[in-house]
Amino acid sequence: MTFSVAVSGASGYAGGEVLRLLASHPNVSVGAITAHSNAGGRLGALQPHLHMFADRLLVETTVENLAGHDVVFLALPHGASAEIAAQLPADTLVIDAGADHRLENPAAWEKFYGSAHAGTWPYGLPELPGARARLVGARRIAVPGCYPTSAQLALVPGFAAGLLEPDDVVIVAASGTSGAGKSAKTHLLGSEVMGSMSAYGVGGGHRHTPEMEQGFSNAAGVPVTVSFTPTLAPMPRGILTTATARVKPGVDAAALRAAWTEAYDGEPFVHVLPEGQWPHTQHVHGSNHAVLQLAFDEHAGRVIVSCVIDNLTKGTAGGAVQSMNIALGLPETTGLTLQGVAP
Repeated sequence: MTFSVAVSGASGYAGGEVLRLLASHPNVSVGAITAHSNAGGRLGALQPHLHMFADRLLVETTVENLAGHDVVFLALPHGASAEIAAQLPADTLVIDAGADHRLENPAAWEKFYGSAHAGTWPYGLPELPGARARLVGARRIAVPGCYPTSAQLALVPGFAAGLLEPDDVVIVAASGTSGAGKSAKTHLLGSEVMGSMSAYGVGGGHRHTPEMEQGFSNAAGVPVTVSFTPTLAPMPRGILTTATARVKPGVDAAALRAAWTEAYDGEPFVHVLPEGQWPHTQHVHGSNHAVLQLAFDEHAGRVIVSCVIDNLTKGTAGGAVQSMNIALGLPETTGLTLQGVAP
């Protein structure tokens, strides 16, 4: 069976990555490819690596251009998806790669995004407890943020198993510059980024913080508090997340490792490395895989988990296509069999 697919925001990094993955998907036919300021332009002039679609013209991102497809990917800035999604037919599978429908708490949305909450959709991170079942047959899916994807994959097994304390959770993550989008910004110039790292959104101000707390709290069954510090790394793509939490009394290294390995046993895209081997961002470059390792710091009474993903693939477009496959009843790995690229 072939499904017709429209992709909005196709001139940006996330939309371009969706198209890159769909190009090798055997069950889709790409219809409308849309943009805003770049509408009317030739896709190949903006995304020259997408040879299959190079001669396609970008059309305006309107309900009229997106309607009539089986699947619509919305790769739009936060706050831009909800109005369009609300006007698309109920039987269209709409996959929002923006933030509009991720949060369950309207107050958290209003605090961090400053507008009215648009509602909550099934969450497109299948590896979370119960998430896969909620995606089967869904017609609205919210793709997680890239940082929350890596952070939740890093620590949710411990919370779900009841091994971690709900307070004093610390997440520090380094992301490639593509995570900031494709718009020209002075602090993202090559001369500013090369050979340098910097922190931003420090002090609880990053918008992905409530999304992390939501995922951890749902897994733990109690509220979880997170301190999150993102950093900008001199690389185009990839995330290295270091996540730590205090373990409950009596929990040892063996119990921790058992919880993580059991949680991801049989998962096609999440891999716990053998003891002594630590993940590098290069291991997942261009793939939908997440690779992680954990250690027990007995002196501090904390578990430390290192998790790497490609922010554009597993962190955005790959997670979106994976969720689409589940919703449509296709094999989950369809179109996502790419391995990492090295060196």
